[in-house]
Amino acid sequence: MQNREMNGQAAIVTGAARGFGLAISNRLMDHGVRVIGWDQLPSPISEDDRFLKVEAVDVTDADAVTAACTSAVASAGRIDILVNNAGINGPQVAVEDYSLEDWQRVLAVDLTGVFLCTRAVVPYMKQTGYGRIVTIASQAGKEGIAQVSAYNAAKAGVIGFIKGLASELAPFGITANCVTPTLAETDLLKEMSDEYIAAIKAKTVMGRLCRITEVADMVAWVASPACSYSTGACFDVSGGRAQY
Repeated sequence: MQNREMNGQAAIVTGAARGFGLAISNRLMDHGVRVIGWDQLPSPISEDDRFLKVEAVDVTDADAVTAACTSAVASAGRIDILVNNAGINGPQVAVEDYSLEDWQRVLAVDLTGVFLCTRAVVPYMKQTGYGRIVTIASQAGKEGIAQVSAYNAAKAGVIGFIKGLASELAPFGITANCVTPTLAETDLLKEMSDEYIAAIKAKTVMGRLCRITEVADMVAWVASPACSYSTGACFDVSGGRAQY
């Protein structure tokens, strides 16, 4: 069912070409949102005319993010929604074997990228007195998972960043929230061992992985005008795994 309150709004979705990002973009477009898709490798959606605009954007490049945000506003006239979705897992290794290069790369994409995109969009949201910032975090940021130390740190950092940001932006009519899924059926599974996937399933009382459409549905609500009295929150999509 279409949320008519969202019809005509404009959204930036990072990592929009696949996985969560594509599902979120599709769900927002179902509600009449004009979606601008950013992805480092946007070819899967580059010819999809449902998107208002598709751009190749590296979220770790501050200048590229600023330029893409300016371009987005020029195309849409405003930005009502930012979905910080772009992310990587990094290697699954013991901390003593984790390279500094891998550590820095994961934090650059998963944490600094969220900061850069948010920083670029906020001034435009302040101008209109309205905004919804939704960031894909993870249960890993709340609980921690063995052998993915950088990913844990980045997602915990994102949660802290968004909680502080919520207080900062509330006077301007802008909410900032996280959605915290557990392991989901995306291409990132290819980076994980069967043993790791089985261990995550065992922690989930529903006994299965998260579906990307379930995350998309949650994001669409958190990004909507209906989510008007929640900010600085983590909305779990965890199949009962989350305990707080």
